[in-house]
Amino acid sequence: MTDHTRFAGHGVLVTGAARGIGAAVARRLAQEGGRVLVTDQDLPEAERTAASLRQQDLIAEALACDIADRASVEAAVAHAVAAFGSLDVLVNCAAHCTPDVPLFEDDPDDAWARDLDVTLTGAYRCCRAALPHLAASGRGAIVGIGSVNGLQDFGNHAYSAAKAGLGSLTRTLAGHAAPRGVRVNLVVPGTVRTSAWDGRDDELAALRAFYPLGRVGEPEDIAAAVAFLASRDAAWITGTTLVVDGGLTAVNTGFHLAVRRP
Repeated sequence: MTDHTRFAGHGVLVTGAARGIGAAVARRLAQEGGRVLVTDQDLPEAERTAASLRQQDLIAEALACDIADRASVEAAVAHAVAAFGSLDVLVNCAAHCTPDVPLFEDDPDDAWARDLDVTLTGAYRCCRAALPHLAASGRGAIVGIGSVNGLQDFGNHAYSAAKAGLGSLTRTLAGHAAPRGVRVNLVVPGTVRTSAWDGRDDELAALRAFYPLGRVGEPEDIAAAVAFLASRDAAWITGTTLVVDGGLTAVNTGFHLAVRRP
């Protein structure tokens, strides 16, 4: 059962929140009492997400934010503080993934740079801008969204390197922020059913065989983990990576299937 009070009075900023995991996170934290700023480059879709929350009598606003731009990030943080009176939770969901070219040596510099700039450096920009306000709140929490791509080889060189970098940033920032009363953690999802998989139902169905729990993830699975780590229920947890992947990286399901083990 959802606790409607865990984030009562909390100001929350979620990046990449127009759809998918980000939208599910915004919805979950708002349902638990948070006042949520839904940010995304796609402002019309962010506004639709925020409007759907307000229709449920939840508190939400939308704002365009390009996390590749420092001024845009700082404006979003300032907006959240002005609108809600404080910033207590930052959730970094925004990312960028460029498909690999067939040969690694043909990968262009700009594609590599874009994936790292949005996925890793963008999260850094958001943390940098938000940290003083999170510290001032007395209950600040940062939760990032990583990926199993940062743990094992699932393709996408630049995106995977950026997601792996988020794990390191989580640990180093946790050490720096702890004396200031701010916790920093990372959620690492496996395959999650979002609009990125639209029209690829056959692929999703095939992937189920590799997940010990027999299904791919839903955005709500990730939102639940984020809500836990952002809440006081995780008051003694910082610098950790919580893998939420249906057992994908813990169990070599392909091997078991190949040798037909029960």
